[in-house]
Amino acid sequence: MTAPAARVETPALSGNAWGPLAVTLVAYAVLFAQPFALLLGDWWNNPDAGHGLLLAPVAIWLVWRSRGEVVLDPNPRVGATLLVAAVLLRFASGLAAELFTMRVSMLMALVGLAVWAAGFRQVIRWWLPIVLLGLSIPLPEVLINSIALPLQLQASKMGAALLETRHVPIRLDGNVILLPGHRLFVTEACSGLRSLTALLSLGVLAGGLWLQTVGTRFVLLAAAIPVAVVLNGIRVFLTGFLVFFVDPKLGDGFMHLTEGWLLFVVAFGLLGLLAWLLSSIEAKWLRRA
Repeated sequence: MTAPAARVETPALSGNAWGPLAVTLVAYAVLFAQPFALLLGDWWNNPDAGHGLLLAPVAIWLVWRSRGEVVLDPNPRVGATLLVAAVLLRFASGLAAELFTMRVSMLMALVGLAVWAAGFRQVIRWWLPIVLLGLSIPLPEVLINSIALPLQLQASKMGAALLETRHVPIRLDGNVILLPGHRLFVTEACSGLRSLTALLSLGVLAGGLWLQTVGTRFVLLAAAIPVAVVLNGIRVFLTGFLVFFVDPKLGDGFMHLTEGWLLFVVAFGLLGLLAWLLSSIEAKWLRRA
């Protein structure tokens, strides 16, 4: 018979620490109530930020799931330093009316609270939910516009090239595909930015849950970019094909939206298949090691 494993006792917060921590939590809720409300509004109303409605609950669930594995090693000094820096950033971004920085300060303060109450080692163990919360923050409009335009042009070129292979008479003018009697505008919504953001987030989540090494996680994350770009070019091709050969009304409305959702499901399936293959490779490599 083998002896039972020794039970590891995790240190708990002392009684004197609960009072300041409770006051800090209340102050956090009051200080960041406005940016949190604005963030919820963006998640609900902005299609480019809708993935936050999924990522934030998943991040909270991941922290809750690991509650039995928490090892407390509080670091109040460093946690307080992070909190002070986050508060200063919150007020500076509020004066400048810069939403992205204001929301980043909200996440920074949350990390500061975690360091204060649980310590650095536990925060490192929570890297996945912290990264997911960071990805749920919408990018600034200036950055979105600078990223969306090249993606629009790339999707237009790819869609036009595929249409030419089907002998469809077209002329490409920037992000406008000219068909006989019809114009196809590859707008920001069709640029692939939404699917790219969602796929990157899903890649981080799948890599954190299913993969064990940094290298395979990076491969999965990098694969999300060409998958999103190629499938979005196919979406532009399908739209032009249906408009030219079937009915011009199929270029917008319900059919156009359905194409986007179906291709995103295909992209997610490809990403899941790649994650499974990488996980199998990891398992074989670890067995040999």
